[in-house]
Amino acid sequence: YPTDVLVTGYDIIFFWVARMIFSACEQMHQIPFHTVLIHGLIRDPQGKKMSKSAGNGVDPIEMIDRFGADALRFNIITGNSPGNDMRFYTERCEAMRNFANKIWNASRFLMMNLTIDKCQLPQKLELEDKWILSKLNTVIREVTENMDHYELGVAAQKIYDFIWDTYCDWYIELTKTRLYSENETSKLAAQKVLVYVLDQVLRLLHPFMPFITEEIWQAIPHEGKFLISAEWPTYREEFAFGAEESSMQQIIEAITALRARRAEMNVPMSKKVNLTIAAAQPEVFAAGKAFFLRLAGAEDVKVCGMEAADAASGDDGLVEVTTHAARLFMPLAELVDFEKELARIAKEKENCLKQIAMFESKLSNEAFVSRAPEKVVSDQKEKLAKNQALLAQLIESEKRLKK
Repeated sequence: YPTDVLVTGYDIIFFWVARMIFSACEQMHQIPFHTVLIHGLIRDPQGKKMSKSAGNGVDPIEMIDRFGADALRFNIITGNSPGNDMRFYTERCEAMRNFANKIWNASRFLMMNLTIDKCQLPQKLELEDKWILSKLNTVIREVTENMDHYELGVAAQKIYDFIWDTYCDWYIELTKTRLYSENETSKLAAQKVLVYVLDQVLRLLHPFMPFITEEIWQAIPHEGKFLISAEWPTYREEFAFGAEESSMQQIIEAITALRARRAEMNVPMSKKVNLTIAAAQPEVFAAGKAFFLRLAGAEDVKVCGMEAADAASGDDGLVEVTTHAARLFMPLAELVDFEKELARIAKEKENCLKQIAMFESKLSNEAFVSRAPEKVVSDQKEKLAKNQALLAQLIESEKRLKK
């Protein structure tokens, strides 16, 4: 005594917190704590206060049995903003359980490909290694600042985004070629960075999800007895790889745009194409050729300066994808079987025209428009507009293929 921080809901500030302060000053001649962190209330999905009499409460033990204590904790933390109430949705618990599964599966993949027994970084770092370490460095600094300012929900969301998007969806995929290669030096370097980054993010996540993080940390190479007593990660100036982070971000943005365009055209990633990249900084994309081969469905990658883009842009036989840093071209003939694609478009057009005729018929019926609820009428209008827009896209696609 005295303690440090009192965490409480706003509904008992007068009934409990104020009386604690008055009583402490009277009896102990000293304030009992220097900070009071006031959070909102957890309400039911309709925004009503939970109570036994209303029967709208949530049994935390039942939630833990279904989704795990970590998922329940993380659900409440990520939905929390200072001073505001939050609504409790069971679906969010399910989403957080999926997040726990994501971490678990990523860790299992790492353990299956691990031959090292120490958590230490390699002497030589590749482009993707510097990118992930720089991103991790930023997350460590920002999360620490958020925690110092009691912005727990913001901190938790940043950790979530880094683990799911940056580490699992990108970095693990970027390093798979190295993990499966015959180059032992490159393979070991990838393992070391993977373990180091996982160790650091488990430390960041531990206050929010203590059980799964401790379990995983005990299984990977680490120093110390328990994660709960491990040192909190700190920002390191030597890991601020600004240029490398920017370069890798340009490559990722280009791969994402290429994958999106292929998905729009219903072209599977297994169908390989020749890719031409025109960029103001061609050396950036030249360094990332291997990533385009593995993650963008490219069979061959040619990188040139931006001046080559103008000549290629007028070619109807090329599909162009543009990002803020590059213009990317793929031969249309390599992407699409023209006859099959035209047949598919014709079938979609036929179905689209039927839908449009049906919605137009309904909306031209005065009895339906006058009697149906406003929401139903507006819903029909919205569906008609969507089908009309889809028809325009299909007609445009058909024109391009027939050129």
